[in-house]
Amino acid sequence: MNIQEIYKIYQQHPIVTTDSRNCPEGSIFVALKGASFDGNKFAEAALEKGCSYAIVDEKEYAKPDDNRFILVDDALITYKELAREHRRQFSIPVIGITGTNGKTTSKELISAVLAEKFNVHHTEANYNNDVGVPRTLLALRPEHEIAVIEMGASHPGDIEKLVKYVEPTCGLITNVGRAHLQGFGSFEGVKRTKGELYDFLKAHDGLLFLNESNADLTEMAAQREFERVITYGQDDTADVEGHVISCAPFLKFAWQSRLNTQQPATTIYEVLTHLIGSYNLDNMLAAITIGLHFGVTPQQICHALENYVPHNNRSQLTETAHNKLIVDAYNANPSSMAAAIENFHVMDVDNKMAILGDMRELGDASAEEHQKVVDQLKAVGLANVWLVGEEFGRTNTDYRKFHDVEEVKEAIRQQRPENHYILIKGSNGIRLFELPDLL
Repeated sequence: MNIQEIYKIYQQHPIVTTDSRNCPEGSIFVALKGASFDGNKFAEAALEKGCSYAIVDEKEYAKPDDNRFILVDDALITYKELAREHRRQFSIPVIGITGTNGKTTSKELISAVLAEKFNVHHTEANYNNDVGVPRTLLALRPEHEIAVIEMGASHPGDIEKLVKYVEPTCGLITNVGRAHLQGFGSFEGVKRTKGELYDFLKAHDGLLFLNESNADLTEMAAQREFERVITYGQDDTADVEGHVISCAPFLKFAWQSRLNTQQPATTIYEVLTHLIGSYNLDNMLAAITIGLHFGVTPQQICHALENYVPHNNRSQLTETAHNKLIVDAYNANPSSMAAAIENFHVMDVDNKMAILGDMRELGDASAEEHQKVVDQLKAVGLANVWLVGEEFGRTNTDYRKFHDVEEVKEAIRQQRPENHYILIKGSNGIRLFELPDLL
């Protein structure tokens, strides 16, 4: 059965599940495999629970006398090809986003701005890998007018694979930094992989939204000789330019546009956000630029940005009965950690404290990068710092160290910090997201 035949079945059963615990009536089950599971083993159970069809890639699990089993060579590839076939039914703009930091926040901000004018479909949470992206594409519906698709990568070639299914009409890279070095091998490997989005856009005459204040991105775009580019940044040469007014603690910024809008180019807009971090200015400017390109008015854009409230442990301020917490505990890498520390340093608040967890997947660079974080903390004068994890445990510093989050919890139970602004940041696997309820 080829992909067009499978797509005809999908059109009659337009709900796809990869989880045998969630089998809506009439849906299609796709038997994916992971390091510790084989979806083929659950295909029959999925049919019993309500699925109309099951796509499997192991012959022993496909009953020959039951046409509800669809046997394919590779269930994951079929899943992605089915998603691409569905995506090709839509002639709407599709915005592709990747980058080391800020992908999810940018996706949320761009979607919020575009929602002022359009029915927007976007990636949920951070489902940005080769399972999450097809899931997002298969959720496209006729009422959607524009799509914002986030794509993540941890190995060379990851973005090249994803863009072949997303087929973005325009896009941006938020930034490139030293993350997942264990998978990429080097910073140059990061740039090559993220640049695969640029390669696709260039080859298909796509539109690039470029942060021209970022030297790495500017160089990557110049290497590909892009012709269709709209720029944003903190330089006055950008099509959309902005600068930070204050972070006390929320980001307040000003922006103006040189694009062809109904407002004079000299009109300056000020926005007070609900986001922590001056590093979020670039994410805001990206959303503004894309909004303007698609005809969202400056007033609508400011309204969207002023009313966006993060709910995903990213650049989020949480006020408890005892402290004010800056929670950025979903992910951490050297560039995002450095930005968070610098922002915390310049933030106009008193009684600062930082609880920082290990940065994962840095390979041979891990020891050096964790020591750089400690050195930066010393350089900016942050005195009250707790470091969590084995990598920070090996650094040369007098800061208080904890083996894991359980030791931190015990310390909080014994003597909880009071009346502090506390930065909480680390890789998700360190589980610092468990701390806010105790603080």
